[in-house]
Amino acid sequence: MRADLVPDDLWERVAPLLPPAPARRRRYPGRLRVPDRTALAGIMYVLRTGVAWRDVPAETVGCSGVTAWRWLRDWTEAGVWPRLHAALLAELRRADLLDVDHCAGDGSHVRALKGGITSAPRRSTAPVLVPSTT
Repeated sequence: MRADLVPDDLWERVAPLLPPAPARRRRYPGRLRVPDRTALAGIMYVLRTGVAWRDVPAETVGCSGVTAWRWLRDWTEAGVWPRLHAALLAELRRADLLDVDHCAGDGSHVRALKGGITSAPRRSTAPVLVPSTT
């Protein structure tokens, strides 16, 4: 695994937020579990380079792209990313490095409270209905 993908300070922040590893079965244990730090390195590789999950070099990262994607899915379902975001914001507030005077809300992430589903049919945006020419 490349050390620059998951620096020690990032790992110290993420590791306590990850769910505990499930106990291994005694009978038919299957493959060994990929270490969490290696899976995080695969996720970070995709985020930094923008490659497709299937194109992650397992020799460089330490796990396949599909494995990294599965861990991303599992950690998302476990709520790791919102907790990490909250922890980083709290750390920035404690250090007085969070300046909210220059921030903006992205409309694609805000619910439309008054623009919800209506039962009325939608009006056409065309100025006038035109007969078909075919």
